[in-house]
Amino acid sequence: QVQLVESGGGLVRPGGSLRLSCTGSQIIFSINVAGWYRQVPGKERELVAAVNTDGSTNYADSVKGRFTISRDNAKNTVYLQMNSLKAEDTAVYLCRVGLTNWGSGTQVTVSS
Repeated sequence: QVQLVESGGGLVRPGGSLRLSCTGSQIIFSINVAGWYRQVPGKERELVAAVNTDGSTNYADSVKGRFTISRDNAKNTVYLQMNSLKAEDTAVYLCRVGLTNWGSGTQVTVSS
């Protein structure tokens, strides 16, 4: 059974940084697209960033220039480096690998 576990969330002040990690078991990262999503209560889950099997990336307009997604296939891990965080980045961040495999999420709170 595929398991994805996120880590690295927490409370940070505006302008601060966090690095999220998502590590998987029973799944080969190198042949799957991986992405980070976020969800706020009452709103739809939105794609934050994705990295394709060839290493190409795409980002939501709201995070371009501030967030960076990367992957380490040898470690079956995908990362999200988040800089210049804003209050509106507060959400539960979830990773997705392939089409149907989701982690349970990690809370990111940006507040002074």
